[in-house]
Amino acid sequence: MAEAPATAAHLFSPLTLRDVTFRNRIMVSPMCQYSSEDGFAADWHLVHLGSRAVGGAGLVMAEATAVTADGRISPQDLGIWSDEHIQPLARIARFISAQGAEAGIQLAHAGRKASTRRPWEGGGPADAGAGGWPVSGPSALPFAPGYQTPLVMTEGDIAAVIAAFVAATQRALRAGFSVVELHAAHGYLLHQFLSPLSNNRNDVYGGDFEGRTRLLREVVAAVREVWPAERPLFVRLSCTDWVEGGWTIDDSVRLAPQLAALGVDLLDCSSGGNVPRADIPLGAGYQVPLAEAVRHQGNLRTAAVGMIDDPEQASAIVLSGRADLVALARAELRDPYWPLHAAQALGHPVPWPPQYERARPR
Repeated sequence: MAEAPATAAHLFSPLTLRDVTFRNRIMVSPMCQYSSEDGFAADWHLVHLGSRAVGGAGLVMAEATAVTADGRISPQDLGIWSDEHIQPLARIARFISAQGAEAGIQLAHAGRKASTRRPWEGGGPADAGAGGWPVSGPSALPFAPGYQTPLVMTEGDIAAVIAAFVAATQRALRAGFSVVELHAAHGYLLHQFLSPLSNNRNDVYGGDFEGRTRLLREVVAAVREVWPAERPLFVRLSCTDWVEGGWTIDDSVRLAPQLAALGVDLLDCSSGGNVPRADIPLGAGYQVPLAEAVRHQGNLRTAAVGMIDDPEQASAIVLSGRADLVALARAELRDPYWPLHAAQALGHPVPWPPQYERARPR
């Protein structure tokens, strides 16, 4: 079991998980770019992810990358369901690694939230004219009014999805990624099976906690079999649905040691996304208590994510031992060089890329 350490280092201390050492505790959170054609990584992805590696992050995580074509959130999602996807992803992983960062990739299946339009095209379900397709999930429960009612997955369908995660992991290895993260958050397929709000099955993949967590546990076990023992495996989890009768932080704390026993090294602690009516207490660092609870009560290393913008705020999370990594999303979109600027603000000398050294504040 991966135990959380008794004391924490600072934001710019290295962190070693298995045989991979991150140069600092800053992770670029996976952020969908909705900019692929047929799942292929493009120049946009190289520049988007590569610039964050140049900017000093310790771990740069590629966006939710679909393990099957029908598991995409939108027709423009990144994919890894074909060997043909490997080469452009490998180019990105090589560049990230060459800048001193570790390259990670998030593997995902959107389930009932698949086949939607891009946010800047209005979001919501995509019809056939917009490139949409039928969706599937644990139960015949649509995400929201106006969304497709998913086809109920059979045990054969479930086995095929597990196999797709395994094949995608093998492709991620061939592409040169150091970290794989399984997406079990934000209302996508693995989260849908976890939550009573979206899973009303009465077979071995539904019902009680044991049944609803079975798919995630089986995916983790199968992926860990093919992902090298020396490389870390993360899971992103919505630690609470923020809805009465849904998945809770207590469930997450209970699940954490089970995932650790299967070979998970870190839980990336997010929340929500499974139903549209959740009352989420948005605010600076609002999900940090979730990461703290999992880290200390679930005894598993964690990443904190969500409205973390300020260097002092990020530093305090690590210094106080509330999380092991700080995952940045919008802050990194606003400033790809956030880690370099944060190091300057916090008084931690870190090297700048030699090409940019002349611009370093003195």
